[in-house]
This record gives sequence, C-alpha cells and structure tokens, in this order.
Amino acid sequence: MSTAAPSISACPACVAAPAAEAIAARRAEKDAGLVLSLPTAHCAVCISDVERTLAAMPGVRSARVNLTLKRVSVAAGPDVTADDVIARLKTIGYPAHELDPGLLSVTETDKRGRDLLMRLGVAGFAMMNIMLLSVAVWSGAEAATRDLFHWISAAIALPTLAFAGQPFFASAWTSLKARRLGMDVPISLALILASAISLYETFEGGHHAYFDAAVSLCFFLLAGRYLDYRSRAAARSAAEELAALEVPRATKLLAGEERIVPIAELAVGDLVRVRPGARMPVDGTVTEGTSEIDRSLLTGETLPVWAGEGSTVSAGEVNLTGPLTVRVSAAGRDSSLHRMADLVAVAENARTKYTSLADRMARAYSPSVHLLSLTAFAVWMYLTGDLRLSVNIAAAVLIITCPCALALAVPAVVTSASGKLFRKGFLIKDGTALERLAEVDTVVFDKTGTLTMGAPEPQDLSARSRDDLAVVAALAGASAHPLSRALAGALDAAGIRPAAVTGLREVPGWGVEGRWRGKPVRLGRAEWLGAVPGERTASWFAKGDAAPVEFAFADSPRPGAEEAVQALIASGKRVILLSGDAEAPVATLARTLGIPDWQSGMRPEEKAGRIAALTEAGHRVLMVGDGLNDTAALAGAHVSISPATALDAARTASDIVLLGQDLAPLSDALRIATVARRRIKQNFALSLAYNVIAVPVALVGLATPLIAALAMSASSITVSLNALRLK
Repeated sequence: MSTAAPSISACPACVAAPAAEAIAARRAEKDAGLVLSLPTAHCAVCISDVERTLAAMPGVRSARVNLTLKRVSVAAGPDVTADDVIARLKTIGYPAHELDPGLLSVTETDKRGRDLLMRLGVAGFAMMNIMLLSVAVWSGAEAATRDLFHWISAAIALPTLAFAGQPFFASAWTSLKARRLGMDVPISLALILASAISLYETFEGGHHAYFDAAVSLCFFLLAGRYLDYRSRAAARSAAEELAALEVPRATKLLAGEERIVPIAELAVGDLVRVRPGARMPVDGTVTEGTSEIDRSLLTGETLPVWAGEGSTVSAGEVNLTGPLTVRVSAAGRDSSLHRMADLVAVAENARTKYTSLADRMARAYSPSVHLLSLTAFAVWMYLTGDLRLSVNIAAAVLIITCPCALALAVPAVVTSASGKLFRKGFLIKDGTALERLAEVDTVVFDKTGTLTMGAPEPQDLSARSRDDLAVVAALAGASAHPLSRALAGALDAAGIRPAAVTGLREVPGWGVEGRWRGKPVRLGRAEWLGAVPGERTASWFAKGDAAPVEFAFADSPRPGAEEAVQALIASGKRVILLSGDAEAPVATLARTLGIPDWQSGMRPEEKAGRIAALTEAGHRVLMVGDGLNDTAALAGAHVSISPATALDAARTASDIVLLGQDLAPLSDALRIATVARRRIKQNFALSLAYNVIAVPVALVGLATPLIAALAMSASSITVSLNALRLK
C-alpha cells in the first residue's frame, strides 16, 4: 500500500491488546453505528489516543478500539458522520477508512480458546485429585476402603469426562455422521471404554479402576488441542474484509440536489458527487470536475493520476484535490472492489484444500487403530471366552494407541517455532503456515509498502536556494496532494519557514499557485508548468518566467530488504518483484536490490494470475505484500506474509504478519520453518516407534488400561521435549 501514513512510535505494549479490551471492542462493534479501519494502530498508546480523542467529539457516546482487527467501533448520534470521525482521527495522525459493519463478522473469535482452557483446567484439577486417591489404592488399600476410593474417583471422573471431553465427543459424532473416522473417534472410544470398564469394576468390587487413566488421557489430549488452537489465529475471510471496505453511502444528485443514499439504492446511470478526500463509492465515468486520484489501494501506484471529464474511476480509489461528478457504471456487488473480493474468495477456497501432515497421518491411523482393537477383542474372546478380559485388552489397545502423541506432534512444534519467530518479528496466524513455509521455492514481493516504506521522500533539497524552498514550503502546505504533504513535512523538519505567498489557490488536478513578491509561483504537475516529465516521481516548481525546477521523490527501501533478497537468492530461492507501480521506479528498486525478475504496472487480477501460473508450474510460492491490490495474490499463494501496517483485508489474507519494519529475518523464518517441519516428522516417527513397541505388549494382555495410559503419557512428554529443542 503506497498511501503515506504518519509514523507512530513503538511502545512496550505493541504485542496485543488485553483480552478484555478485545472482547469489549467486539461487543461494541455489534451495536456501533460506525466501524472504521485503523491500519497504523499498533499498541496500547494508539488505543488510548484514538478512544480519548473520539470520546471528546460532540455526539459520540463511546469509541472502542479492537487492536487485533485494527478497527474502531463508534457509537454516535445521527449527526455524526464517518467523514467527521475520519477527519478528527487525521488530526492526531491516524488515517482511517470506513467499513460496512453489515459485511463484517463480529463473532467472538477467542470464545473457543477460553472454552478449551476452561475444560483443560477442570481436567487438570480432577486428575490431581483422582491421582491422590489412586496413590492410596496403589499403597495397599483393601476391601471397603478401596471400593470407597473407587466410588469417590468415579464421582469426580465421570462428570469431568462428560464436560472436559465434549470437544472430542462432538468432533467424533460429526465424523461418524459424515461416515468417516477422524482422529477424535478412537480418542472418544478410549475415554468411554476406560470409564465404562472402571465403573463396571467399581460396581463389582474389582481391584483395579482406571478413572485416573481416563482423566489423564483427557487432560493430555486437551493440552494438545489447546496448543493447536494457540498456534492458529481466528480464521476470518479476507473477501469479507475487502467487500466491507466499500463506502456504504454515496451522495446522489437528484434534479441538481444532493441526497445521501445507501449504495444499494444506486443504479447504472445515476450521478454521484465525490468530494476531495473521499473514496469513490462506485465505478463510473467523470462527467464534471478535475482532480487527482490516488489509486494506491487498488493498484499500488505511488503517483496520483489526473482525472477529468471522460476519465474512468473505480470504487475504493481516493479523490484528492477537487470535487467530481461521476456517472455510475457499476455499484455494490458489481463494483471493482466486489470483483476483487470474489477473486480473493476463490483463492481462499483453493488454499483450504492443503492437507497438513497430521491430517494425512490421521487418515491412515484412525481406521488401523479401530481394526486393531476390534481384532484384539475378537481373538481374546475366541481364546478365553472371558468378556471382561477381552474388553480390558481391547480398551488397553485403544488407549495405548490413542493418538495423543500424534495430536501433540504438530501443535507442540508449531507453538515452539511460533515463539521463536515472534521474537524475530513474525506472528504466525495459521496452523499449517509453518509446514507450507518450509516447502517454498519461490518468493514474490510487492514493491510499495513491502520492499519500500511506502512514503515518498524529497531528494536533494540542499541543492535549492532557501528562498525557493521557503516559497515551495508555502505552496506545498496549501495542498492535499501526497507529494506536497511529503515536501511540506520535509521542509518543516529542515527548519524552512514558509514564505509570505499570497492568493494561494489549489487548481484541482494540476497543483497550487499564488503570488510572491509580485511574481506568480506554481507547484504541481510538469504539464501544467510547461515542463517535460521525466522518469522519476516528481513535483515541479516555477517562479515567474524562470524555467520550472524539478523536485524529485524516492520511496526508500524497507530496512533489511536488500539483505533479505540476497539471503533468499543465496539459499536457492527464486525471487520475483511484481508491482502495480510505474516501470521506472520498479526497475530502479529491482536493480538496487538485485532482483533479476520483475514486472511493473500489474493489476490485482494479473498478480493473482501470475501466482496461479507459478503454482500450476509446480512452484511453492511465498507472497509478501501489503496492499489491497495484493490481497488476491496473498490468498492464492502457497503461503503469504504481510506487514502489520497493511489494511485489514491484506492482513487477513496472509498466514504470517511482519510485526516490525525489518525484512532481514525473512530468510531466517524460512530456515526455522524447515527445521520445524523436520521436528514434526521426527515427532511422528517417535509416535510410530512408540506404537511399534507398545502395541504388541497390549495385544498379548500384558498392559492394563492404567499401564497403557502411563505409556501414552510418556510418549506425549517425549514428543513435547523434542519440540522444545527448537528453542
């Protein structure tokens, strides 16, 4: 994304908003009249600044920031508009974009995590209490005392398993209804059988009950499930986020009068008025007015383009300098933003077909476990005719082969690797992202906002006279153009005070003019000043009859960009640069960073098409981008990364978020992912080796359900310790 944004200093609280803040913000979003995206919000100070500023606005009842989603939800009176809120936030350095709350998911994404953690706590507490009772039995408690301890254990274990085991029971039931055997089917059977056998033994006054084994099994499995949840982020649809960026209302012209109407009420042929600073609500053709259009959100172009009568505009573009009247050619679901959202939805659906290593293992593992247990029951029943012994052995086989170690194999490694990557500035959002990152052989970069900082910086200001710079400072300060804002900021930082220029006037689509010491002065487009535009991004200055002077701009590379590119190339990865920007700046950056393969002027669908072509050719593509024009490519890539400053749609489409500005650790991320994948395979090997040794012991009747549970726990601990080697 190339829109310049004010920098906001980092603070120690940048990791995430407190859970209570996030929950309250999501609840507020349900009732809020306005929801706005805050792409540059990143820490607790940002939350405080935004909420305090908006709360002070007349008519605003409340404002809650959701830092995870980078949104602010505002409850306000009908006289407070989104434009008012956006303008107020702009004064404190926070660019904002209105979202359509009707198109956003407001589910409490952390509900599942809290639910699993609660069940894990219950299982752990019950396990410790039952273990205390079991120690007494193992120590020699006999007759009535032993039976009493068994009954107390049953009173603790059965409600605990009914409550804590629900995630497994529900998943198993869903699998059975779909006529397939998921990994939770043998888990559920093991829990039910162990409990049933223990309850039967308690009724019969038996010497052994296995409530401790059943609850311990449930505890370890819940630990694996919770680790798996923590390694994933809430799965939101980037297509929904993208569609929500469309302006929900537009100013319609009816018989010369302006009327604000919902987008749904617009039809092809209607006229709408778009004021300076507003986003285009529709696709259409300009019928009146001149201005400049910022297309960076959709195309990645750093330089605004001129728009006048006959020019075509698209929904999502920003009108910069002058009012425009636009005749609607497409609105709502037919607009360019919605077409892009459809493209992203197709890519998201395609990527969900990726099958993780754990899923592939489970497909073969679950049927084998059931067949083995059933065979053990049938053989022992045939040999002994003892139903009690046969069920015990079948249960022991199920417990000892219970895929607890398999369930821990992936999340334990992912959690360990995620922590290591987090310390390097990468936040893993998707559970399978590490596996996919380890398979990458091609890395595709966006330019603006990804390999560069996305903010134009004036070059060689020291070569101009202070008088000229003072006049330019006055002209630039009177313009809303991104280059003028960058120029005014740089001159102010250099201590240049604006000259006393009179009659300042912005000419929409062209630039700013005024008079200084009786001479006309202008700052703007080359064509307006009679100059020949060069290949560089530039603004031109003319004073009186003197020849126009060029003020060139450059977008500085992101810290660590060159190191990252060179490290990737050195490791054998193919590196490609795809940008929607003009050819000259793209070629310059590619040459600077040493990227041989690059393309400029690419539209969003062309980027997504190139990613698809690389995928069809057998490549595993990592896409690194931040703009809306990258969203379809991010969703369609094998794995994707976006900076934390990216808009919601781009971050949502990504598997990994770059928290800092430095790109240098990118090659380390690929290396860590490769090591993590190797650890996952080692964990599977350890699990299978454990089964090869333990299963025959259970089959011949030498392992009680209790011994089976202890063996299963030992394998789980081994897998977890192997995962910790990543640190």
